Amino acid sequence: MKKLTLLTLLLIIAKTGLIFGQSESDDSKYTMTKFKRFYNAEQPDSIFNLFSPETKTALPISKTKAFLTHLKDNYGAIKQTQFINNLGQFAIYKTDLERGTILLHLGTDPHQSITGLYAKPYEAPPVTQIQKPNISKMQLPFKGEWTVIWGGDTKAQNYHVVAKMQKNAFDMVITNTDGKSYKTDGKSNADYYAFGQSLTAPCDAEVVFAVDGVKDNIPGKMNTLLTIGNTVLLKTKHNEYILFAHFKQGTVKVKQGEKVKIGQLLGECGNSGNSSEPHLHFHIQDEEDFDQATGIKCFFSKVKINGLVKSDYSPVKGDKISIP
Repeated sequence: MKKLTLLTLLLIIAKTGLIFGQSESDDSKYTMTKFKRFYNAEQPDSIFNLFSPETKTALPISKTKAFLTHLKDNYGAIKQTQFINNLGQFAIYKTDLERGTILLHLGTDPHQSITGLYAKPYEAPPVTQIQKPNISKMQLPFKGEWTVIWGGDTKAQNYHVVAKMQKNAFDMVITNTDGKSYKTDGKSNADYYAFGQSLTAPCDAEVVFAVDGVKDNIPGKMNTLLTIGNTVLLKTKHNEYILFAHFKQGTVKVKQGEKVKIGQLLGECGNSGNSSEPHLHFHIQDEEDFDQATGIKCFFSKVKINGLVKSDYSPVKGDKISIP
């Protein structure tokens, strides 16, 4: 039986980006249910009718039928699908078929139309992984006490672990004594404690790129097209790349090629990109290319964790962290 030994590309029209949304959208869920039903019923015309106008033009019915026939002949009918995560406008599903398992990337738009399909063989993650730590000494990139809402090595602690480049990422907010990240009803960005807070360089580095001008979201709504929003990517002397995402619109203070010093202001915390509320997304990767990079586990040189000072510590979900 011939298997998919290489990536099988049907079409990619939706712009992909970083993974910052761990929830399955209603649009993706609806479209995946329709796709599964039509695929198992061998109704390629019905699947073709789910395509967006652009997709229909780029991928005529003859090519659609060829792709679906190839998939069905090699793998059989779909038994079940499991949502894994989002990659830009693609929802990723672990898809169990009669004769194997694949990862199916399904792109959708707000009209619940299919904008892209991407299939590749599923590879189970290794049972144990060697965590590569950072070489550059890191200082927390903010003042005051923040709370880690995603961080750690397990999926329960950190939904980022499924993504190679950001498997060691942190999402951080500021909370009050009741554990809330906002002051009143949380309906406006200004109501969130983290919004507008200064974010600083964690070490000496060079600015690889800086993005500004992306509009901040209304809390609860996310920009799935420009996923990282307003962003700064830094490069250390050890060729480690530090990503800050979701800056407040119009606050990024640095430019590409600029050399920054530890503690230098980069911009203000915001809610741009694929973000549901004002927060800082922070991670380190081993190269600039997001498609090829592997995440580096970040240890801060000295940090106060839940009131106790620790050295060379990597925070986890639930930690309240600050500079000693």
